[in-house]
Amino acid sequence: MKQKLIALLTVLFATMQITSYAQTNQSENMNKEKILVAFFSRAGENYAVGHIEKGNTHIMADMIAAETGGDLFQIEPVIPYPEDYMKCTEVAKQELEAKARPAIQGDAAVEDYNVIFIGYPNWWGDMPMAVYTFIEKHDWQGKTVIPFCTHEGSGLSGTERKLKAACKGAAVLKGLAVRGATAQNEQEQARQSVKNWLSKLDY
Repeated sequence: MKQKLIALLTVLFATMQITSYAQTNQSENMNKEKILVAFFSRAGENYAVGHIEKGNTHIMADMIAAETGGDLFQIEPVIPYPEDYMKCTEVAKQELEAKARPAIQGDAAVEDYNVIFIGYPNWWGDMPMAVYTFIEKHDWQGKTVIPFCTHEGSGLSGTERKLKAACKGAAVLKGLAVRGATAQNEQEQARQSVKNWLSKLDY
């Protein structure tokens, strides 16, 4: 009788553990947001950092994806921007003035995600026009959008407001601006900025 009682209690205890584990896992999965880190970045000759192999915003996007577990998608124009910095700024200005929508390679299924980080360099006080090409392909209703940018003194400028206007129906949270020189040359400082920023976001 005693042995049967011990066996019964053992089975009950094991069942309780399995149920508790399943409930915990279910709760964690329900609370876990599906995250995308979409970004535009340009290597080549850049202001303040010279010729670089990996774009400043790309570095920041990798850090954010590492911290959040998000998927990465790089917004790449079909026709690349010039390697030369001054020529690139000229093309960027022409596109901005024309409100151009340069064709991009591939796409990401934004509709499958709850939270979308959108990263870009600050070009002439705005996002590169290729970012608008990406945005305008999708329905942003009910999404949470979080901007981040690299710059050399202009910060986010008015891009948070512009992003909110472009991503109709999305909640746009407070963005992060990091100097490109910091992203390239002081990566631990940049990573700490990312961690501090993410810790204050409610998404």
